[in-house]
Amino acid sequence: MAETKKKKVIVVGIPGVGKSTVVEKTNELLNKKGLKSTIAVFGTIMFEYAKKIGISSRDDIRKLSMYDQQKLQELTAEELSNLDGEVIIVDTHLFIRTTSGYYPGLPHNLLEKLRPDNLILIIADAVDIAARRGKDQTRSRDPITIEEINQELNFSMSMISSISVLTGAPFALVRNAHQQSLQAALDMVQFIVK
Repeated sequence: MAETKKKKVIVVGIPGVGKSTVVEKTNELLNKKGLKSTIAVFGTIMFEYAKKIGISSRDDIRKLSMYDQQKLQELTAEELSNLDGEVIIVDTHLFIRTTSGYYPGLPHNLLEKLRPDNLILIIADAVDIAARRGKDQTRSRDPITIEEINQELNFSMSMISSISVLTGAPFALVRNAHQQSLQAALDMVQFIVK
């Protein structure tokens, strides 16, 4: 890490995989190691821009036109590309389920702006993901079956490998097993500091 001034790590995972929890623990562990680490939650920053056009709920962003979603993504990516820190952890999604189908959360134009050094896909068992989604009262999630969750996990694996090819950034899969978020964070730290 000494020769690298800033390392940008994109961490992705489908809703309910426990990504935010693992990212927060990873951030704490990196800071304990003496690395200045910052979390940038793509959706939260994007929501701040969305509020300026009258959106009052983060979950309503995916109901906007594709054009409006793309503009919000571009503004967010521009802001993220200027963040400082030794390690910038970008917490985001590979795709968003919209009324028009699945929309890429990291299209090529955003990847060119973000220029990630590492990619991490957090995975978990579909049953655990369904349980986490069911308990999350902070978001307005659409109902989803175990079969659809497995389909989204498969999409994710295909997409992360494609993004790795496009960016040249290595990728890792980190399993967030039931009540094992600390182990998942330790695995992420090991990948990031190499």
